[in-house]
Amino acid sequence: MKIRNVTPVVLAAALALSTAACGGGGGGTPSQPSGGDSKSFEFWSFSGIDQKASVDEYQKVNPGVQVKLTEVGSSTETAQALTTALAGGKVPDLVLIQGDDLPKFVQQPQNFYDLRQLGADKIKGDYLDWVISQPTAKDGSIIGIPTDVGGMAVAYRTDLFKEAGLPTDREEVSKLWPTWDAFIETGKKYVAKTGKAFVDNASTSVFYQAVNQGPQKYYDPSGNVVYSTSPQVKTAFDLALKAMQAGITAKQSSFTDGWSAGMSKGQFAVISAPSWMLGSIRRTAPDTKGKWDIATIPGGAGNWGGSYLAIPKGAKNAKAAWDYISKMQSPQGQLAHFLNAGSLPTTPSVYKDPKLTGKKDEFFSGAPIGKIYTDSLLGLKPFYIGPDSSAIGQELQNALNNVELGKGDAAKAWDTALANIKTAIGK
Repeated sequence: MKIRNVTPVVLAAALALSTAACGGGGGGTPSQPSGGDSKSFEFWSFSGIDQKASVDEYQKVNPGVQVKLTEVGSSTETAQALTTALAGGKVPDLVLIQGDDLPKFVQQPQNFYDLRQLGADKIKGDYLDWVISQPTAKDGSIIGIPTDVGGMAVAYRTDLFKEAGLPTDREEVSKLWPTWDAFIETGKKYVAKTGKAFVDNASTSVFYQAVNQGPQKYYDPSGNVVYSTSPQVKTAFDLALKAMQAGITAKQSSFTDGWSAGMSKGQFAVISAPSWMLGSIRRTAPDTKGKWDIATIPGGAGNWGGSYLAIPKGAKNAKAAWDYISKMQSPQGQLAHFLNAGSLPTTPSVYKDPKLTGKKDEFFSGAPIGKIYTDSLLGLKPFYIGPDSSAIGQELQNALNNVELGKGDAAKAWDTALANIKTAIGK
């Protein structure tokens, strides 16, 4: 998800949430969860990905269970609220943690139930190896179960492409941009023809896609911080600046009111869309159904996103929370959620299921989303995600956003980002 800074107001809200949430400091052993009625539990999620749909689905087949869902804020804000709650000793029973925020919690596994003791040891083989390794601590404990991965693609407006004289067939459109440079050149042609912006923004739709397409991001495989010397990071940053300088962006930051309005009004024709973004497009611009299609991401492959469900150690209703995890994140549970909401499963056993491979999305002109998104993961060499990945990405995005909004100097943006990262993480 798009990462945003945590404001004092949000921190205050997080403190209020941590005080009011179900939980307690007592707890039992990991293999013997304490108390609870097994009929209700408190669930914290971040916004923008419609966890309510999953909760509604679960409650429909488990009518006696009450799930108290709270959308805390952005993924970063939710992680901050969890940190506050853990320090205060009062926690939710279940929490959704975004992949970039996960490592700092994995470093403190004592704050969470070791899910192996609740059954994770029997199901860990259901998940992609590189995905289930991320919530696994050095002592072998598993603190989270993956909910999805963010295979990449590009959503584009066929009606607006047609007006610009560009091809509309998804295979032909994919051929327009085998590389990010070609993507920018296509954008320049679109702007020249229409006088309108091509893509929503450079920070999310260019930088955050390109930086997630290689084998090394902010850390090397041994866990050393390398953001300042990684060619992958600098190349992605420069591509975003190039897109801005080409004048192809609408300067609308993802998930803002302006972004939502611009999407509904056709003020831009393209959004980089990891699989979980499809739901955001449907909810944000429902009247555009049938006007979108989906093409291959420049570069062909990559992953942005992926989240994990964890149970804090002080949870009162750990058994009920685990029942939710085990049912909703099973291979068939993830497949059902993909068919209903578009979140790409982390369970490779369903990748060849005809229900997935044959899934076509009529909102996106019948695009075969199962095939498009699983293909984007083929041959992917996952990168190491470290405890400060979220903070590093935030500062790089901040620097790019400032340039895009006319508040920063493009020539100094990289150095500014590096300085701010060093201040934020101390290295």
